[in-house]
Amino acid sequence: MFVREKSIRGYTYLYLVESVREEGRMKQRIIRNLGRKEAVLASGDLDRLAASVGRYAERAMVLQAIEQGSTSLHTRRIGAPLLFGRLWEDTGCRAVIEGLLTERKFEFAVERAVFAAVLHRIMASGSDRACEKWLVDYDILGADDLALHHFYRAMAWLGEELPEARQANATPFSPRTVKDEIEEALFAKRKDLFTDLSVVFMDTTSLSFEGAGGATLGAHGHSKDHRPDLNQMIVGVVIDGEGRPVCSEMWPGNTADVSVLIPVIDRLRHRFGIGRVCVVADRGMISAATMAALEERGLEYVLGVRERTDVLVRRVVLEDDKRFTPLLIERATGETQLFVKEVTVEGRRYIVARNEAEADKDRADRAAIVEGLDRQLKKGDKALVGNSAYRRYLRSTSPGAFEIDAGKIADEARYDGIFVLRTNARITPLQAVLRYRDLLQVEELFRTAKALMRTRPIYHSSDEAIRGHVFCSFIALVLRKELQKRCEAAAIKPEWADVLRELDRLQTGVIEKDGKVITVRTPATGSISNVFRAAGVALPPNVAESQAA
Repeated sequence: MFVREKSIRGYTYLYLVESVREEGRMKQRIIRNLGRKEAVLASGDLDRLAASVGRYAERAMVLQAIEQGSTSLHTRRIGAPLLFGRLWEDTGCRAVIEGLLTERKFEFAVERAVFAAVLHRIMASGSDRACEKWLVDYDILGADDLALHHFYRAMAWLGEELPEARQANATPFSPRTVKDEIEEALFAKRKDLFTDLSVVFMDTTSLSFEGAGGATLGAHGHSKDHRPDLNQMIVGVVIDGEGRPVCSEMWPGNTADVSVLIPVIDRLRHRFGIGRVCVVADRGMISAATMAALEERGLEYVLGVRERTDVLVRRVVLEDDKRFTPLLIERATGETQLFVKEVTVEGRRYIVARNEAEADKDRADRAAIVEGLDRQLKKGDKALVGNSAYRRYLRSTSPGAFEIDAGKIADEARYDGIFVLRTNARITPLQAVLRYRDLLQVEELFRTAKALMRTRPIYHSSDEAIRGHVFCSFIALVLRKELQKRCEAAAIKPEWADVLRELDRLQTGVIEKDGKVITVRTPATGSISNVFRAAGVALPPNVAESQAA
């Protein structure tokens, strides 16, 4: 039944009508003439009729009750808990953590606290104090009773040192902790006959503290975030050849990058059963002692070389007159034209590669700098020495006076588009370049890792809690990579920032009235429906009804 209007002789009348089928055709039959429209509306008869019918139409009744303010509406965000909750289960994070907690007698849901902290790292990041407040707006099953001290205790458990009998394979810089056992169990869960760690990538970042930074982790060192005044720690992430996070490492802030690679590789071989391994790393991780130690252990490597500061490379390798061989490398975004040659000096094997596109860019950038430098020199040259981009092209003509050095410009041109690799691996120059290119490709993941690892501010005062806090960021990286893999398999490439925004838009409103609970979901916007489908997660219905507990 419904109400329809009908105009007669200039007046509008309202009729209560029903649809009926007569002789195989649908017709409208008038049940009652309600009267002239203006008179019916003025009398309030329709409102009383609607209220009377509403007693038997629960959804309409609830909406009316909300409008009148006689009931409450509670909303919470459900997108992130649903999506990453499935990945938390599928990657084995929940099972592994609950398994390690079997013999512990915590009086709160530690696994739920860890999941909530990981979800907070993904969606907002920040301290555990912020996480406690953030949690109120999210519908995370089993997390409603968590308080701040629960998060502190959960973080301390993740970073808790293992007993002496289980300290095998610790590095000189850090002990074995609970988080190490979690990493090893997660790797074992996804390991099969085809799982291989023959190629590993490693990168590090520094994480500074406003406070002391624990008993041993906080120390002064080379600050990558340009805060040498603060104590810091070093965080390393190891990624396999497919870009999947394998493990995280944490050291005191005064630990040099070049000193950590060998201990970490030694530890990896024992922790994950690596046989043959090829280490791929960039310039900052490498020293002569590092390469000697890799060769002593019989490990293969493809390492970036400092072209400008390595005397042998600068004076011998780059001056070698062998002809370059052209290589065309296919990429998802197009083709890359490279020219490579192999040079052996003092028994060391080098691969010299020139990227033509990068060479053009380097020339254009240098020309722009020199042009700007020339303009500045005409205005006065005293301030130029403090600009590192300008200083490399200047020479002193007299005390306090400078001019552009054509020789330095020509010398810089030698390095346009050039990168040099040193390797002892039994692979072709093309294979060496491709492996190094893989490192460049996973640098995006490293940038993601560094963004997630920067979980300042950290208010924890113990090494254990700091390790646990940072480890939650590593697990966030694991879940993000798993989602990326599933999206790629579904042939979709959503923007990460868009995914986070659209997840937060996905909410439910819960209404309780007369023993009934009605849950209303907001629409899925943008690409989020496709992301849920790729992850194998079903969205809840738009409207659902149940009995109040």
